[in-house]
Amino acid sequence: MIYLDNAASAPVHPKALSAAMPFITENFANPSSAHTLGREARLAVIAAREQCAAAIGAQPEEIYFTSGGTESDNLAIFSALGFNDKHKIITTEIEHPAILNACKELQRRGLEVVRISPDSEGIVHAEDIAAVIDNNTALVSVMAANNEIGTIQPFAEIGELCRRTGVLFHTDAVQAVGNIPLDMRVLDVDMLSVSAHKIGGIKGAGLLYARKGTPISPMIFGGGQEMGMRSGTENVAAIAALGTAMTEVGRNIPEHRRRLSRLRDMLIEKLEKIPDSRLNGSHTDRLCSNVSFSFADIDSEALVMTLDLMGVCASTASACSAGKHHRSHVLAALGLDENRIDGALRLTLSDQNTEEEIVTAAGIITECVARQRSG
Repeated sequence: MIYLDNAASAPVHPKALSAAMPFITENFANPSSAHTLGREARLAVIAAREQCAAAIGAQPEEIYFTSGGTESDNLAIFSALGFNDKHKIITTEIEHPAILNACKELQRRGLEVVRISPDSEGIVHAEDIAAVIDNNTALVSVMAANNEIGTIQPFAEIGELCRRTGVLFHTDAVQAVGNIPLDMRVLDVDMLSVSAHKIGGIKGAGLLYARKGTPISPMIFGGGQEMGMRSGTENVAAIAALGTAMTEVGRNIPEHRRRLSRLRDMLIEKLEKIPDSRLNGSHTDRLCSNVSFSFADIDSEALVMTLDLMGVCASTASACSAGKHHRSHVLAALGLDENRIDGALRLTLSDQNTEEEIVTAAGIITECVARQRSG
């Protein structure tokens, strides 16, 4: 099986699995317990917090563990509206549903939400955000890199704009971690979301980085875990794995990018030879791991099923929307017509993929597209 759906969920890193296993098979204690096993579990959470902080140039007390990217995004969005009398959020039309649907809920409650349109490559420009920032703006939320088309946003420039104007800035970095260097010591980012299972961790863990002094309002109440901001017994195994995964993906980002960019470009070159094909997103400002194509006159759901039967795992767009039978809001925002949106295929790579797999997958995709078109 050739696995090209790593943006949906990546393979668990062996070292992350090793970090988790003792807290599944040996030490099952509650980290709030005072006995030896409880203290050992607590120390594992503390160590993971330090690992995650070090990986992004943050302080341990700025890291809040969550259940994943969706909760982290929601925590950031709802927290920003709870500390002053500002009632406006600026985001984009191509954010993850965790952002867009949280904003819809706030809009339902009477708050103002402004959604910025991207250009045809999926890039959101800082000047468009600057044009709508005002004294009522509480938060700007722009993802670091798009989960469907892989476009890398000018989030450093947007963060600098927000810092100058005194507006909180949040970025969903779920797809960026491990693919783009992220250093909170130099970036003007107030809050940042991470998901464990996108970077070699285990499902059920994530984090929200919140710069010291950034107000955070809890959404889950109970025993006061996570410095009072996220109650509930910690998922020690998944948190331990997350800390190790954050360390591992940050070890050699330049080499990771060089290797995957070569495989990515090889796959793009081969798929561009398919008649009536279109690369979605930017040729230059895109993740090293992302290849997004649209094929005219193709049913992408049928294509994905056929690819699966032929040994290639892929997705139509975001796995978060799979099975919901609605068109990609990201591709619609780029201005694609329904024919192109319905023929979208997302292929996402990891360090485990080989050149041989890329060549084989490209041949299978080319064959499946031709077969479907011939009826």
